[in-house]
Amino acid sequence: MKNLKLAFSACFVFLTLTTVAQKSNPLELWYEEPATVWMTQALPIGNGYVGAMFFGGIQEEQIQFSEGTLWSGGPDSNPEYNFGIREGAHKHLSEVRALLEEGKKAEAHKLAQSKFTGIIDTGKQYNAEFGDYGAQQTMGDIFVKVGHSGDVTDYKRSLDISNALGKVEYTIGKTTYNRTYFGNYPSNTMVYRFESSKKTDYEIRFITPHVLVSQNFKDGVYTFEGKVADNGMPFETKLSLKMSDGKISFKDGVIYIKKAKDVVILNTSATGYTLEFPTYKGNDYKAANNAVVQKWNNTTFEKLKKQHIADYTHLFDRVSLNLGKRNALSMPTNKRLQAYAEGANDNALESLYFQYARYLMIAGSRPNTMSMHLQGKWNNSTNPPWAADYHSNINLEMIYWPAEMTNLSECHEPFLDLIESLVEPGKLAAKEFFNTRGWMANTMINAFGYTSPGWGVDWGFFPTGAAWFSQHLWDHYDFTQDKTYLKEKAYPIMKESALFWIDYLTKDENGKLVSTPSYSPEHGGISQGASMDHQIAWDILNNSLKAAEVLGINDDFTNTAKLTRDAILLPKIGSWGQLQEWTEDVDDPKSDHRHVSHLFALHPGNQISTAKTPELAEASRVTLNARGDSGTGWSRGWKMNFWARLNDGNRTHKMLKSLLKPVADNNIGTSTAGGTYSNLLCAHPPFQLDGNMGGASGMVEMLLQSHSGIIELLPALPDAWSSGEVSGLKARGGFEIDMRWENGRVKEVKIAGQPNRPVQVKVNDELLTFSLNADGIYTYKAQ
Repeated sequence: MKNLKLAFSACFVFLTLTTVAQKSNPLELWYEEPATVWMTQALPIGNGYVGAMFFGGIQEEQIQFSEGTLWSGGPDSNPEYNFGIREGAHKHLSEVRALLEEGKKAEAHKLAQSKFTGIIDTGKQYNAEFGDYGAQQTMGDIFVKVGHSGDVTDYKRSLDISNALGKVEYTIGKTTYNRTYFGNYPSNTMVYRFESSKKTDYEIRFITPHVLVSQNFKDGVYTFEGKVADNGMPFETKLSLKMSDGKISFKDGVIYIKKAKDVVILNTSATGYTLEFPTYKGNDYKAANNAVVQKWNNTTFEKLKKQHIADYTHLFDRVSLNLGKRNALSMPTNKRLQAYAEGANDNALESLYFQYARYLMIAGSRPNTMSMHLQGKWNNSTNPPWAADYHSNINLEMIYWPAEMTNLSECHEPFLDLIESLVEPGKLAAKEFFNTRGWMANTMINAFGYTSPGWGVDWGFFPTGAAWFSQHLWDHYDFTQDKTYLKEKAYPIMKESALFWIDYLTKDENGKLVSTPSYSPEHGGISQGASMDHQIAWDILNNSLKAAEVLGINDDFTNTAKLTRDAILLPKIGSWGQLQEWTEDVDDPKSDHRHVSHLFALHPGNQISTAKTPELAEASRVTLNARGDSGTGWSRGWKMNFWARLNDGNRTHKMLKSLLKPVADNNIGTSTAGGTYSNLLCAHPPFQLDGNMGGASGMVEMLLQSHSGIIELLPALPDAWSSGEVSGLKARGGFEIDMRWENGRVKEVKIAGQPNRPVQVKVNDELLTFSLNADGIYTYKAQ
């Protein structure tokens, strides 16, 4: 039994927390004390529209929340805002290329920095450091002060990811206090309930860093209307107390509730933003909120909870994973994470981490909501790291890697919608910077169509972003087999991205097509061909050709695309056996840089494989060994996927353990010492969601791969997972897989898909070719 003293200086109250080990849900995060640090300890909930973090404070609860469309910057912050475009930049392209041909890299880099960077305006008039580029914004915090004092026992703060319910429980004397929190997607409502076994007083207030326009309390509903200071983006949040008992009053922005046993706060929020180029405004946010409030009049807490659980479990329950060894469940999650790092075998923690990623996907990304950003939907700042934007040089793609493979295809849609919204501004940027057809996007992308290179050429020049994004369009089709979607949405966007590369690539001295100028993401200098560019260009052209074949299209574009794809410089092996990062063989064997971008062809691409290109696979292995196993959280997550594609299960598992390395709760500054915080969110540091999602993707790649056109079962199974079972994983071709294995060998498999569809499966080192039956089912049992 543990005793700690928590001091609440504002009220001069000292509470003794007495906590006991409690029987826990296997899919539950739980803690013995309140959170004090937003990034590392608070627990995330969401309904797709809104991401919230709750602390579980005893004397005062803090619930911070952010609505995904609330941004600073953009066209209404600066009349000169032009999506970062530097008009006429393309006139200097031939000069940069000529300097590179002459070997004058320093001069070429200097010219690129001055002519091929995007334009932003900065200053104190803007909310965030990147000025009119803007940043995702917190909406504010709900504080709930609880009128009690005394010794606290049996405290537990938890997150049940089986049902997406946040909870806080404790006792003072003979009085029990219980809180239940969840995000209801169907009704666009965040729900917070405070229950007590005796009548208790509460004070509720909403605090925001943004400009107050008006606030009022009428008929049990508090309404706050505000705006972002630099661009005037309007927003409104409403809190309903109608379901609460006790006596309710309002004064000076504070809601007072006297002698209540049951307080229910319903919260909905909306902004004036729309994902529509070029103005990005016009949403009737007040009407949207009023429609939600009207629905509140005809419901109850229990109905909202039941609706939420049914909606959530419809998605979450599609996949189950059992890796065995369910020890340590009675240990708080932060201590469990530490014990795991110190060598405890806890496969159930790994399963929890996998399912946590799926929970975060559902909580943060639902149809008709804004795409997740670097931090998903969770941001407590007006000036968050890297603007909490939509990074294209690994991060946003990684965040959505698990969507299709873990049977959450619907959750992919907000990202696909964001991609579609970037085509028009991306065409403008492509034309002005490089005089090409098609569209492009670079490293940093905001909510207002910024697809230009970043304002620093070393990290910001990445025109491959659109093509990498477009891989997700193809994947959505590949996993769902939705031809209507492919024809009407995906293929037109993919084709425009391919056109950019058809125009941008140039011939080298050997007649091969190369990308020049180019920069390998955040590593090295200017180049006549970063390998990642070539691999991604090959990928978008190859995927476009596959899409055209599905749709029965054979035209001038497909002919040109095939000729271009086949002329692109292929991955090269360098002087020390490494996969070259650039056209030039200049890789440093001592570099441990976090980006291993030139292995894109291994993952998430499919140019390199152990079966078809063993020499290139071995060069990838040499590169990975040289770079080492450390790095940022997302870097460790990506390395998991690399090693899984190399069929090295034990090394992949080692990277999973590295990704789950505990990072101190006070380590929130920028560094490359990645791992996992107490709340199981990935530490870059600071927090980014990509590592969580990359880790989940890597775990799937250990169990199931389908990128080659063959479904491979247990392609990278580690010794630690010798026996287990999984159900509901998706494979390309529209297949769903359930399987059980023992001692490293598949015992049973069920494959579901379109009736009579042919399929190839590699199971227990045997390649099977067959068709599903008339019911769309195939079962396999090992002899």
